[in-house]
Amino acid sequence: MQFRHLLDQFDLNSFKITSPFLEMEWIPTVEDRSAAWELYVEMITRITTQPLLLARGMEQTALASIYQLFPLTRGILKTHGRYCINFTKVAVVVLNQVVRPFTSKWRARMNAGPLDQGTADDFRAELVQLQGKLLNYTRLLADLAGVEDLTALEG
Repeated sequence: MQFRHLLDQFDLNSFKITSPFLEMEWIPTVEDRSAAWELYVEMITRITTQPLLLARGMEQTALASIYQLFPLTRGILKTHGRYCINFTKVAVVVLNQVVRPFTSKWRARMNAGPLDQGTADDFRAELVQLQGKLLNYTRLLADLAGVEDLTALEG
């Protein structure tokens, strides 16, 4: 399967990726599968795929959880090294093109002070959009890891 078809399969085709990269053959290694499993476990247990309930959720905590995807992914990449190149190709693109714009915007706003109700509502609306993209990514991770996709389970 080509990388392009994998992204299409999980509705992740909006990434800005060069054509030669998209045409590459997608053949995951054992290390790719192990790395995908490690991140999959993190993704299905975080706000990345779970709803932020109005009465119980806190925006600052949600943002911190999403931001933690950076050190978690880096740690997984370091542990599995250059032998999980297929996982790396997807993970780096998701971090840089999906997660980073969200965390950059909202960390700056939250560092300026507490969010008022309107801004908190904006955060939550953008979080829902981000969660949709990350849910697709999480499904791709389940597929790559060769495990049952549990993203549909209620949190």
